[in-house]
Amino acid sequence: MAVVGIVLALLVAEAWGPLAAGSATGQPPGSLPAAAVSGAPGPSGTHAVGSSSGAGASSSPAPSSTAQPGSASPTPSVIPGPALVAAQLQGTLDRIRTQLSIPGVSVAILWNDGQSWVGASGLRTIASADPMTTGSAFALASISKTFTAAVVLQLVEEGKLALDQSVAPLLPQYKLDPRITVRMLLDHTSGLPDFFLAPGIDAALRAKPNATWTAMQAWAYVPKKHAVPGKSWYYSNTNYLLLGELVSAVTGRPLAQEVRTRLLDPLGLTTVYYQAVEAPKEAGVTAYALLPAAGGGYRPTAVAAKSVVMPFRSVVTAAGGAGSLAGTALDVARWMRAWAGGLVLDPAMQAQMLADVARTVKLHASIPYGLGIQRVTLAGYTAYGHSGRYIGIRNVVRYLPDLGITISVLTNQSAIDPTRVATTLLKVLLPKPTPSPSPAASGAPSPALAPSPS
Repeated sequence: MAVVGIVLALLVAEAWGPLAAGSATGQPPGSLPAAAVSGAPGPSGTHAVGSSSGAGASSSPAPSSTAQPGSASPTPSVIPGPALVAAQLQGTLDRIRTQLSIPGVSVAILWNDGQSWVGASGLRTIASADPMTTGSAFALASISKTFTAAVVLQLVEEGKLALDQSVAPLLPQYKLDPRITVRMLLDHTSGLPDFFLAPGIDAALRAKPNATWTAMQAWAYVPKKHAVPGKSWYYSNTNYLLLGELVSAVTGRPLAQEVRTRLLDPLGLTTVYYQAVEAPKEAGVTAYALLPAAGGGYRPTAVAAKSVVMPFRSVVTAAGGAGSLAGTALDVARWMRAWAGGLVLDPAMQAQMLADVARTVKLHASIPYGLGIQRVTLAGYTAYGHSGRYIGIRNVVRYLPDLGITISVLTNQSAIDPTRVATTLLKVLLPKPTPSPSPAASGAPSPALAPSPS
């Protein structure tokens, strides 16, 4: 099947271009209360296309504000709850999905007071006309990096790792530059090239899509030459492949087990699972490449034969700690509300996670990047989160502290940036701007027009 190369649609692309591609809590593992991230009750539910739901307020604590000093975010007015805007949100989702030619999309929006809205539009599988649902599971691609980072930072809090210690002695089989530290892997300043961009890996992954790759097989594609550690920023999946191996070396347990016992079970993220290791928790989607159609627009083409691993096993297992999780839009939003909102790490580590953004900005990061988290501007507001991209899968999740809103948008295609969907839906919630008096009426000079956020 002739489709675009994996390199163009894997996790790497999310690091380029505007907003796109792509604990220790002081408590023992398993002790974080599930109520801390409650949104809508549950759902492993399968609401049909066009459905929406808004849960009542819960007693869960609101995340602490993560806005940094100097944030240019405007001061929001009161944000309407889901009961007032559910129909408008669903209509907007249906419209923007059709306009962008996205096969299927699932969305969740959380309010800090515990209310939520979930919506779905389009098809989960085109051939069988299987409708997308809010309970459909998607490969999370690089959103998985936030889970890997959380485990690593918990190990730092427990004194089992240090941010500025050399990784080489802990992973001797990889013969790493001893200058590379844990921090450099977390914020992509290690200088290590991305194995997913290596010549030949695309063909190797496609040749046996059902094969299970080891971390060492993926490492074999990392070019030998690399930049000086700590001197530049370069988004590289190699960093998180190694972090997954580092977790195993330090704990004696696989990353999948650490993610499960430290994060997924304690936080009640019942639909999230580690692909190719754990059984699927919900029905998955078919991944589609959007190829140019003869008459214009796009022609969706399935990336691979039906598989329980999305989009297919070889690429997910090669990614390891860089991109192996899957789950529903609601649980992804609940996770980001906890992770970015300060409910997973203690305050000191949370501050370090976010403050590291300033370090990567000085190194000219294309997306300001902290310790496993992106900081961007969305609909004019500061937002924290991560994007994710595989061939046939493209996602984004953002927490906007100034609005007290978290939004996740998961799609079964990789050509269209889901940030466009997120921005359009957020505009439903944002207050309409008050028109300024015309210069002629006020006698004041016309202000310079600021560019709209992308």
